[in-house]
Amino acid sequence: MTDGARRQRYEAAYRELYAPICGYALRRVREPEDAAEVIAETFATLWRRFDRCPQGDELRPWLFGVARRVLANQRRGERRRSALSERLAANVDPGTALYPDEAPSELARAFASLSDSDRELLSLVAWEGLTTEELAVALGTNRAAVRLRLHRARKRLRDALPQPEVRFSGGQEHEWT
Repeated sequence: MTDGARRQRYEAAYRELYAPICGYALRRVREPEDAAEVIAETFATLWRRFDRCPQGDELRPWLFGVARRVLANQRRGERRRSALSERLAANVDPGTALYPDEAPSELARAFASLSDSDRELLSLVAWEGLTTEELAVALGTNRAAVRLRLHRARKRLRDALPQPEVRFSGGQEHEWT
């Protein structure tokens, strides 16, 4: 393939995938500058591996997997550089509201109580719209493992939510809200 054709294919992939990768990165970092670094490194990796990476429908989930690993590397680097930042981050409640006067919802509190891996898995489905097949590519595992992990993460989220009060009357269950 000529350099011009390769560049055109890369630019088309960049135009198609920039917005989803940008959204993914912005939802996972505190500062826009950190997201910009994740995006830049993700697309630099795509450029370096463009001739060997999946094409077609598999490119999108593959690139989410790259972004996920770039983000993980960025986080490890942050922890190594600053023990103070790590202690401060440990004191931040991820379930807090965006606005101080607004109490976090029950769902936000339940979601925040999940492990990082459960939150990431559920976020990839809910926010990024990845299918089971795409999750398998992004996570570097098979579909059966993804389905099992997703089922367990959803169950843990459901269990973390407050349960509605159920009263029994005449053999019938009634839900009171």
